[in-house]
Amino acid sequence: MESYSVNLAYKSLAQGTSDTYHAAFAYIWNAKAFPSVLTTAWRVLVNRIPTREGLSRRGIQLNSIACVLCQIKEESCQHLFIECLYAKQVWSLCLKWLGILFVQHNDLKDHFVSFHIAQASSKQNLVLKGVWAAIVRCIWDQRNTILFKQGVVDVEEIFQMAQLKSWLWMKHRAYFHTYSFVDWLLNPSSCIVSIK
Repeated sequence: MESYSVNLAYKSLAQGTSDTYHAAFAYIWNAKAFPSVLTTAWRVLVNRIPTREGLSRRGIQLNSIACVLCQIKEESCQHLFIECLYAKQVWSLCLKWLGILFVQHNDLKDHFVSFHIAQASSKQNLVLKGVWAAIVRCIWDQRNTILFKQGVVDVEEIFQMAQLKSWLWMKHRAYFHTYSFVDWLLNPSSCIVSIK
């Protein structure tokens, strides 16, 4: 008979779900972003953010479960952050700005893991993962502004706030000590490549 230990209990529970060992969880807490941004990104990756579909599934009565941004499809994590027309536009702006080619996966975890540059170092790719987390956080913030403060969808605003959030983290951590915010806006790849 085997004795009980926390380690054995954890391993037993971990074997029950394949998501536990998804590569996304090896990166999320090391991504270069503010802790609140990473927490939101983690909640999105594990589908624990209160979307309308999730709230409805838990028995909460809502007037509508349509996406707050597009008002067309059901608001699930998958839809809100990847499939929504407005989210796609934000990701497109981000990819163009970073100058990277990227096949957008329909699975959130795969989307996150694939958001990297093959020639970049692991530290540089963690900066990109931080940008991914900032985009997700800014989509969520915009959604809440629309829902609770009668805001309107503004793809440019979502994208610009993500640029600012990611820049502030890099500046705070002294990764970009020789680059200004204008440098970050105009040539993010140079800023990222400078990180050693």
